[in-house]
Amino acid sequence: MGFLSRALKETFEQEKPQQLRGDIRMISGCLDSQTSADVSNVQSFQLPDPAGEAGGACTSALLNIVYKDHHNTAADLSFTEVLTQMRSMLKAKRYSQVPQMSASREIDVNTKFDLVPDNATGTKRAVLVGINYIGHSQGVLSGCHNDVKNMVDYIKDVHGFEEQNITVIMDDGEHPEPTKANIVAAYKKLIEESQPGDCLFCHYSGHGAKIKDDEQGEEKDGYDEVLVPVDYEQAGMIRDDDLFDILIRPMQQGVSLFCLMDCCHSGTVMDLPYIFKADGIFENMEIDENFDFEKLFKKVGEVAVRELGNYVKNKYLKDVL
Repeated sequence: MGFLSRALKETFEQEKPQQLRGDIRMISGCLDSQTSADVSNVQSFQLPDPAGEAGGACTSALLNIVYKDHHNTAADLSFTEVLTQMRSMLKAKRYSQVPQMSASREIDVNTKFDLVPDNATGTKRAVLVGINYIGHSQGVLSGCHNDVKNMVDYIKDVHGFEEQNITVIMDDGEHPEPTKANIVAAYKKLIEESQPGDCLFCHYSGHGAKIKDDEQGEEKDGYDEVLVPVDYEQAGMIRDDDLFDILIRPMQQGVSLFCLMDCCHSGTVMDLPYIFKADGIFENMEIDENFDFEKLFKKVGEVAVRELGNYVKNKYLKDVL
C-alpha cells in the first residue's frame, strides 16, 4: 500500500462522519474501464435456463461458485477465493473482464464469503432488476431475465429470503417495468423499510455505461458510471451519484447491503471507498485513491473537507520530506 493509500485509510477511518453507517459490499462484473459479457448458454455454468439460454457472465460465474461452495461442507470459500475463481472461470471461457469488490469499510478478504452476514438477524429483503431492452432498436440483451430468475432461486433456497420480501423488476410483461422511476422507487423503499439487523440484497443485470460527469471535477476520469433503465431515452440514466444518495447515504447503522452489479463499467458504480480486484495484484482490500471524499463529507460542510485535507498533509508530509 502506497503513502497516499495509507494516509487516506487512516484519515478516513478516524475522521469519517456518519455518512457510511451501513455495512455495504458490492461485487461488480468488471472494472470501470471494461465491458461485461453475456454467455450464450448458462448451462455451460451448470445453471438452469428458465428464460432462454443466455445469461450474464458475472452472475453465472458467481452462482456456479457459490452453489458449489454451499454443497461442499468441508470448507467455506473466502472473498478472495470467490473472486479469483470467478476471474479464472471467466478467463478460461475467454472473457477479459476482471471482477471487483468494493465496500463501505475495510474487510478481511481472506475471511468467509458471506452474502448474508452471520450477525444479520432481522428481515432479509431484496430488489432484483433484469433488463433485456425488449422492443428497442439497438442494445437488446437476452440473458438478464435468466440472471434474475436464477438469482431469486439462489437467495430463496440457500439464504432463506421470503417471496413477500423480494421485489423483481423486469421487462418481461409479468413484473413492473424497469423504468428509472420504478427502479429508484424500489431502492428507496428497500432502504426506508430496513431496520437494524436486516440484510438487504440488490442485483442488477442490464446495460451499464459511462457518461460525462454532471459535477465538474468530481470524477477523476471525468465520467460517471451509470445504470441504464429501459426508458433511458426519456428519463435518463441512474448515475453513481444517485445510487450513493438513494442506497448508501440514508442507510441505518446495523443494516447490511450486498449488491451484485452485472453490467458494463460497473467497478465503482456505487462509489464505495474500499476496493479489491481479482487481478492477481491485490492481496488485501485497499482504500480507493480515486474515491471522492468530498461527496462523502459534503453534508458536514466544506470546512470538514478542508480540515480532512490539512490533516493528511500535516500528519504525513513530514514523513516524506
